[in-house]
Amino acid sequence: MPHRYRIPMAALTRDPIELAALVREGDRRAIARAISLVEDESAGAADLMAALWPHVGGAAVIGITGPPGVGKSTLVGALVGEVRRAGLTVGVVAVDPSSPFTQGAVLGDRVRLVEHDTDDGVFFRSMGSRGRLGGVAEATALASAVLSAAGFDVVLIETVGAGQSDIRIADMADVVVLALQPGSGDSVQAIKAGVMEIPDVVAMTKCDLPGIDAFRSELRLALGIDPETAPRLVELSVPNRQGVDELWRVVCEVRDGLGEAGIARRRREGAATEAAAIVAARAGARVRAAIAADADVQEALRRLEAGELDPLALVAYLERHTAHE
Repeated sequence: MPHRYRIPMAALTRDPIELAALVREGDRRAIARAISLVEDESAGAADLMAALWPHVGGAAVIGITGPPGVGKSTLVGALVGEVRRAGLTVGVVAVDPSSPFTQGAVLGDRVRLVEHDTDDGVFFRSMGSRGRLGGVAEATALASAVLSAAGFDVVLIETVGAGQSDIRIADMADVVVLALQPGSGDSVQAIKAGVMEIPDVVAMTKCDLPGIDAFRSELRLALGIDPETAPRLVELSVPNRQGVDELWRVVCEVRDGLGEAGIARRRREGAATEAAAIVAARAGARVRAAIAADADVQEALRRLEAGELDPLALVAYLERHTAHE
């Protein structure tokens, strides 16, 4: 879908329905404001998502996770280049550590993708994790949905890099790439951690460093229990322009292998999990019990899976439903 990224001179509308229409047209300021609305849980966010939700789902959503310092940001920048060389547009959501004072993203919006700053086919947004476990912010999935509704072909989500808790990306992405590097002990920690259970692809970054042979053997031993379900391994060195094209090719192959049914199943399960997490965080044990046992809530979850409800509409329903119990 061609984008008409323009920067209008007039003041941007605050009406969520009009804003949703501008998002679908590819208006960059509207996209930025829409993400801010859902991130800040502002008034109008629910109406905005309700208007956008029927148009969500066209983007390939790829998650990039891994320990801090492994080169995720550099890898994301390189993948953006591959996506653009393929003639596709790409939106990036990068979840950064939060400032303890403002709760905003510490690293800022454009430090890592400065070479793509003038490319109209690239949209980049940082958001603070705000202390949320799982390596992602609460609004990450909704920001990804905004970019999908805006017509981007690919959405890349980079997690904060929280180590063993960095697993919630599996609920948001069609394909998860776990980045690890030799010589840092990350492979041993990842083998022990739940994060090793979520990737579809393992990207061995900085493969020009000493220890790559031992590192490769460790990973193959850890992943070799069931070769049919083991993640694909790719070796790369971004500064040497080695392996990034292969990584993108493997990501595409893995996603194509899932098929439409497999992708739809992942998205249904992920949307339900994210909605439940948002509600549980807001309302605690009462809502968790309702999610597990209440027939009306189960019907609402079915409507979410069928695409009849967006996550924020489900959250509002659950909050109303459990408020009287």
